[in-house]
Amino acid sequence: MAQAGWTTLALIYHQTVYNLRTEHRNAVVGLVLTIVQSALFVVVFLGTYTLIGIRHSPLRGDFLLYIMSGIFVFMLHVQTVAAVSSSHSISSGIAKHEPLNAAVLISGAALATLYRQVISCIVILSTYHLAVTPITIYDPVGAAALFLLSWFSGCCIGLIFLGLRPWSPQGAKVATTVYQRINMFASGKFFVANTMPNFLLPWFAWNPLFHLIDQERGFLFINYAPHKTSLLYPLWFSLAALMVGLLINFTTRKYESLSWSATQ
Repeated sequence: MAQAGWTTLALIYHQTVYNLRTEHRNAVVGLVLTIVQSALFVVVFLGTYTLIGIRHSPLRGDFLLYIMSGIFVFMLHVQTVAAVSSSHSISSGIAKHEPLNAAVLISGAALATLYRQVISCIVILSTYHLAVTPITIYDPVGAAALFLLSWFSGCCIGLIFLGLRPWSPQGAKVATTVYQRINMFASGKFFVANTMPNFLLPWFAWNPLFHLIDQERGFLFINYAPHKTSLLYPLWFSLAALMVGLLINFTTRKYESLSWSATQ
């Protein structure tokens, strides 16, 4: 059992490295592109806030850290959903080589996304801290835990889309894209949840990412205490999505056939 466990971990490691290198021929350039993508999001949001006349953080803290708190959690969540939902297919050539299996392919895709986004987050925060202005994170351990929970939530939701993809490939792709686009607004990274009117809350409270971003800001800023979001809701939502995703995937693997994708 120990040997089998070690073999599985080695396969996950090599699959993660494979996923990192397929993004770009040079792994370092691939990481740089991820960092640039996140940095561009920060610059665009900063420019948008400046254009509409908002130059100060709605929270008592650093304005750019407030922007980055929403962008980093959002980017990790939606990119993990996309990576897991397209991690493998029974018709792909790499899935035919044992002892490779679906769990290894899913884990490799999820860990590759986590690795890229963690490096991007560390580099951008370190550069801002050293080159622009020192920043202080109120609870670094809690902030890191919420960051990982957003990744876990993305894995669980992506697992549902992955199970639906063999039944309707185009439909699953569209659903994944729609989920990502909806979260551009429904994630709450544009505003502070505590300042939201109560009649608007039901339009956002269903979304685990909305709770994750607001709770993340509670760990980053000492003067902010989330009142309208829950710390446990995204955890229970993720566990429920994980169970549903596993059920769909087990059912799909039972009936999925290579002939389903023969016409594509």
